[in-house]
Amino acid sequence: MPKITAPAEFDMVVNAVRQHPAGASFEMIQSMLGDKTARRTLQRRLNELVKQGRLTRGGRNRGALYRLPPESQVLVHLNGETAKWEVGHVSAEIYVPMSAEASRLRDLVRRPVTQRTPVGYRREFLLDYRPNETWYLPSGTRTRLRKLGDTPSPERPAGTYARDVLGRLLIDLSWASSKLEGNTYTRLDTQRLIEHGEAAAGKDARETQMILNHKRAIEFLVDGAEDIGFDVYNFRNLHALLSENLLADRAASGKLRERVVEISGTVFHPLAIPQQIDEFFRIVLDKAAAIGDPFEQAFFLMVHIPYLQPFEDVNKRVSRLGANIPLLKHNLRPLSFIEVPERAYVEGTLAVYELNGVELLADVFEWAYERSCQQYRAIADSLPQPDPFRRIYRDVLADVIGEIVRKGWPVEPTIIEREAMTLVPTEDQKRFVEMAMDELKGLHEGNIARYRLRLSEFRAWKAKQR
Repeated sequence: MPKITAPAEFDMVVNAVRQHPAGASFEMIQSMLGDKTARRTLQRRLNELVKQGRLTRGGRNRGALYRLPPESQVLVHLNGETAKWEVGHVSAEIYVPMSAEASRLRDLVRRPVTQRTPVGYRREFLLDYRPNETWYLPSGTRTRLRKLGDTPSPERPAGTYARDVLGRLLIDLSWASSKLEGNTYTRLDTQRLIEHGEAAAGKDARETQMILNHKRAIEFLVDGAEDIGFDVYNFRNLHALLSENLLADRAASGKLRERVVEISGTVFHPLAIPQQIDEFFRIVLDKAAAIGDPFEQAFFLMVHIPYLQPFEDVNKRVSRLGANIPLLKHNLRPLSFIEVPERAYVEGTLAVYELNGVELLADVFEWAYERSCQQYRAIADSLPQPDPFRRIYRDVLADVIGEIVRKGWPVEPTIIEREAMTLVPTEDQKRFVEMAMDELKGLHEGNIARYRLRLSEFRAWKAKQR
């Protein structure tokens, strides 16, 4: 006779998941239960709870995350916004302000899966979009976002503003984008990992890898802001950076999808034929490149990359970082997704998948960008005015410091003079050497992206200096 599990033992598992509203991995649940439950027993109980509908499971294999189902949440209205309160849980998540159409879409995607009609990829949704004639974002919204995003010196080279706030951007965007994937790193954990290489105790190795992948991908975009384009090469490399060491099939990193994928929690079935995936991915990027407005461009990518699912996984992460490309190229404030309500983002994406409705995701995008601009405006107000000399010799400085570190050379004025001799006019060499000396003395793991250095190169150089 099979052993009967007491209801209280199932309740312990549900309560453990309740402590992680963004999603709990198997290892996190097991850690909270301690030695009370064997691994195989816990797996059986989780499977049973999913069957009963008391938990939902998203993701595959070791990347699976367990959450309380939407039915266990109570929605209330608070100051004109919608807030979500979990039964028996003390924290709340504020939903973004919505238009009437966005509210309608939200209600439709909240229906039980059994009441939603299965749909496939609609080619017309993409093909009917005409750059600079079709608009997902209304004119008033685009104008408003432009005023929010404008920086003091828009005429400076692409990516200049992002480089000014790079230290903060690496932390904010890495943390917030990962959080939308269920990552449980706190912002402080993320800061320690990015600035000092310290992984947070008790976290799954995949969570640490996800944060580090974001950091490298952001550096890739900021460093190449002037040259990066809306082409297959750049987006495949962006995917490769974001998916490194996170896919079951390592060969799938940076490659367009060649197999069928299913998305949990939705009745949407993505395109399955590899040749068509390649064709429509190129159409997405060509249409994005033709859009003149940077905010429409950014939002178009957030809509159509996840909808097409060109990669086996990590598509939404590619779309979120890809959305920053037009902002970097126009020297606008970046979009960090900080404090974006996860449920609003997920439901906005579901509305695109199942109904080809963009209004809810557009409201999330507008709210998220406004929040990001508030953050970076405050940061910029505390920054000193850019040094014109540093701006003129920015690339030379990066080349010289990069060469010194990669060769393992010591911090000495004569070495800098030798390296800069043919790159800097005689009258500026003394000041350039002083600037490079200061930069080398202040070099640390949190700012090496300025000089296109790998962490391994910096650490090897640092060890030689000791």
